[in-house]
Amino acid sequence: MAKLTNLETKLGEVIGLAMAAQSATKKVARLAEKEGNDGLAKQLRTMGEEAAEAEERGTELAGSFEGKEKSKKSGILKEARTVKSKAADMMSTYLDKDADALDGFEFLTMAEASEVGHWSVLKKMGEKARHPGVKELVQWQLPIQKRHLREAMAGSITLAAAEDPSEAA
Repeated sequence: MAKLTNLETKLGEVIGLAMAAQSATKKVARLAEKEGNDGLAKQLRTMGEEAAEAEERGTELAGSFEGKEKSKKSGILKEARTVKSKAADMMSTYLDKDADALDGFEFLTMAEASEVGHWSVLKKMGEKARHPGVKELVQWQLPIQKRHLREAMAGSITLAAAEDPSEAA
């Protein structure tokens, strides 16, 4: 397998985070629905669909890097699967069997902040590398990630407002 550049590795990371986001939004949507928060669940389904599109577009871009094409794309996607696995481990630790929708939104807030950070780093690396495909992908995805972060934070706050602060946890 071809050795990846920092740019290619970062692309793999954002693809992996998009993969993980699909699982996370499904899980948290189930928690929200279970508690009667259908509006938040609908919002999460949209976020999941956008994560699927980010994965698809990122994977397409991975195939455009020069070198041994299949080897580069395979390496990028291997990195993506590694990141997805790490994120899944974090999610299963944070969202245990006792997790509720608020726990889910708090987890998503952390995850979305990570995605904004990773996409911002990819943007800077893409600018330095002058890679037009990366620039185009980031211009499309970074605003979506920033919106996801705002929505996750807003969901956390909405759910926290419904909590009784005096109730035993």
